[in-house]
Amino acid sequence: MRNMEKKDALDYSAAVAELEKIAATVENPETPIDDIDKYIRRSEKLIADCRAWLRGVRERTLNIE
Repeated sequence: MRNMEKKDALDYSAAVAELEKIAATVENPETPIDDIDKYIRRSEKLIADCRAWLRGVRERTLNIE
């Protein structure tokens, strides 16, 4: 179980890092307006994945107590 949690944490960290990179790209005035839609769609997917991961952590934590 410990290895699985560590792997999940790395996936979560990578998703957050990608979200930060997307935010910087979208905020960059040199980013073509036509490209912003694909970044927004990708960020929506990453946010949904992060929320699901956090819900799972919360549920596992509540089940331990």
